[in-house]
Order: sequence, then C-alpha cells, then structure tokens
Amino acid sequence: MVEQKTDLEKKQEERVVRILSKDIEGGMTIYSGLTKIKGVSWAVSNAVCKVLKIDKKRKIGSLTIDEIKTISDFIKNPKLPVYLLNRRKDFETGENKHLQGSDLELRKEFDIKRLKKIKSYRGLRHASGLPMRGQRTRSHFRINRRKSSGIKKKEKKVEGRKFEK
Repeated sequence: MVEQKTDLEKKQEERVVRILSKDIEGGMTIYSGLTKIKGVSWAVSNAVCKVLKIDKKRKIGSLTIDEIKTISDFIKNPKLPVYLLNRRKDFETGENKHLQGSDLELRKEFDIKRLKKIKSYRGLRHASGLPMRGQRTRSHFRINRRKSSGIKKKEKKVEGRKFEK
C-alpha cells in the first residue's frame, strides 16, 4: 500500500527550522540535519539523539519549539564523553570544550595565527599553502601553483603569399 501524507506532515517537511543560527530543511531527519551545524559531527548528532531520547529518523520539521530549545541548549553545553568533544585540552585554559558555529571558526583561525607567529613547522606549512601532516607533494597539492605554460606552438608565418584551396 502507498501511504498518503497528511497536510500536517507536508507542512512540517516544507518548514525550515533554525537551530544555533543555522537553517535546516524540515524534510531532513534529525540525525542528518544536526550535522549541518558547524561543529556537530555524525557521532555528536547520534549522541544528542540518544541522550535526549529523540528518534533519529524523525523529520526536523516535526520538532516542537521546546524540543528545538533543548537540542540547542544541549549542543551549547554537551554532557558527552571527552572523546566526542572537538576541543580537548584547550591551549589557553586546559579545559575540555565543544565549540560550534562561528566560535569554532574563530578559534581555528587564532590557532593557525599562533602557529604562524611562533614559526612552527605547521605554521610555515600553513603560510605556504602546503600540507602539514606529512603527505607527499610531488603530484598533489598543486592547487595554488601557476599552471605550467608548456611548449608554445610556433605560428606559421607566410610572407606575401595567400594559401588557396
């Protein structure tokens, strides 16, 4: 049998839900929709669903305002195992944190600036646009390089004659 969707279900799928300043389409499942937020991986999304006892296969459009608030509060301050956090042993404070959104981007930018300032190996590789984790560079990582000009083809010069067919 083919199940017909009710008008309420159709409206929920068309709805756009805003969680932590990120718009997520209502037709996505909660499990995949949460990963659209910067700083929320598949593992963290799965953990959020399990800890808050929310069905992963539910559509995001079907969430109530209270559920959205509890999800956003949990992601801001997650009670998760340390290995799931994205900022373990913070350089400045030494704490285990989980950052998301613009905070994560800013912190990453500051870390790269610090590496460049102290002129560490990783900082120098960042500055020159090369890989910093030991990959080979002979055939890859040529995105930033100029295209090689190759051999120029010689133009045919004909003085005073016109070729006719």
